[in-house]
Amino acid sequence: MFEVLAYVYENYWSGEDCPRWEHLERKLNHVGFEPEEIASALTWLSDLNIASSGTRTAAGVLDDRAATAKLVNQAPKPGASMRIYSIAEQTHLGPESLGFVCFLEAQGVLPAHMREIAMDRALAAPGNPLALDDLKIIVLMVYWSFGEEPDALLLDELCDDASDRIAH
Repeated sequence: MFEVLAYVYENYWSGEDCPRWEHLERKLNHVGFEPEEIASALTWLSDLNIASSGTRTAAGVLDDRAATAKLVNQAPKPGASMRIYSIAEQTHLGPESLGFVCFLEAQGVLPAHMREIAMDRALAAPGNPLALDDLKIIVLMVYWSFGEEPDALLLDELCDDASDRIAH
């Protein structure tokens, strides 16, 4: 599934360029992805679209993006609150991925509303614990769903393989 998501991000980095699901499914089939991978990725993307459009949140039902923006603007400023991760979230993410989410939050590059959508989508993803590379794709897709491009340093962090880095 994550290979399909990475392909969609790389080829349709502007979410508006992404074709409708039927066309995208045919294109992914033509490229050579397995039908099961395509189906699970499209379901995952559909749920991401619903979450990012503001039609549903963990707290309840919202009508539109304006309502979501209003909640985000009323949210406490960074550092004014603390997110407590449930045992299920900790288990599914694992220490490496959970630490990465906390790192992104501390750096101020993953706002609370995007973090919650990333958490929702991470919990819907296979893997126990979720691999860090898979979490990075999820964060990229959350940015993609909002029509935002991460800044260059964040993009480098999300796309670069840290194991190849040489410490100075």
